[in-house]
Amino acid sequence: MKKSAMIVPGAMRQLKNHASLSETIRASFTMAWRGLLKIRRRPEQLFDVVFQPIIFTLMFAYIFGGAISGSVHGYLAILIPGILVQTVITTSVVTGVQLREDMDKGVFDRFRSLPIARIAPLAGALLTDTIRYTIATILTLAMGYILGYRPAAGLGALALGGLLVIISAWALSWVFAFFGVIARSASSVQGISMLILFPLTFLSNAYVPVDTLPPFLKWFASVNPVSHLITSVRELADQGVVSGEVVWTLIGTTVIVCIFAPLTVKAYMHKA
Repeated sequence: MKKSAMIVPGAMRQLKNHASLSETIRASFTMAWRGLLKIRRRPEQLFDVVFQPIIFTLMFAYIFGGAISGSVHGYLAILIPGILVQTVITTSVVTGVQLREDMDKGVFDRFRSLPIARIAPLAGALLTDTIRYTIATILTLAMGYILGYRPAAGLGALALGGLLVIISAWALSWVFAFFGVIARSASSVQGISMLILFPLTFLSNAYVPVDTLPPFLKWFASVNPVSHLITSVRELADQGVVSGEVVWTLIGTTVIVCIFAPLTVKAYMHKA
C-alpha cells in the first residue's frame, strides 16, 4: 500500500507537468464549468454585472444628459458606448480578486494533487469571466435600448462593438490576474486595480467631449487607451466602419496579452 501510495502521486505529477494540448484545453473548460457552478450556487457574485450597468446607465443619463446634450435622448449616443466600456472593463478586476481568494483559501493547493495541467485552473478562471463580460455588455446595451438608444449603423454593428469590448476586457483581465497571483490579499488586488482603472475610465471621452476638458486632461484623455476603445465602439455603432481606432485597439489588446500572459503564467506556475 505504501509503495502504491508513492507511485500514484509521482504519476499524477508527471501527467500534470506533461499534459497534452487537448488535455490542457479539456481541463481548462472543466475548470471554467466549475466557475459557472460557483456562480449558480452563489448568484450574488453576479450582482456587480447585473446591477451596475442598470444603475450607472440611469444615473449618468439623467444627471449629465440635460447638461451636456440638452436631453437624455441626445446624450445616449455618447453615454452608452462610454458606460459599456467602463462597466465591462471594471468587471475584469474580479478575475484577480477571485484568483487571490482561491489561492488564499487553499483551493489551488488541492488542484496540485489532481492529474491535470497546472495552468488549467488559471485558464478556467479567465474563461469563466468572459461570461461576466458578456452579461454586463448585454444588460448595458439593453438599458440603452430601453431609454431610446438606436445606433445609426444598426444592432449588428453595435454587437461588433460589444464583442470588441469583451475582447479588450479579457485582455485586461490578464493584468489583474497577474496582480492576483503576486499580491498578498484580495483587498490589495482590488485596491490596486481600482487605482489604475478609475483614472483611465473617468479621465477619458466616456462621459464628456474631450474638447471641454482643461489642456492637460484633454491631452491625457486623447492618449488614454480607454478613449480609443470608446471611440472604436462609437464609430462602429454610428458609422458601421472598422476604423483605425479599432485597429489600434486590437493592437493594444494584443500587446497587453503578449506582455502580461507570460508574466502571469510564470508567476502562477512558480506558486502552483
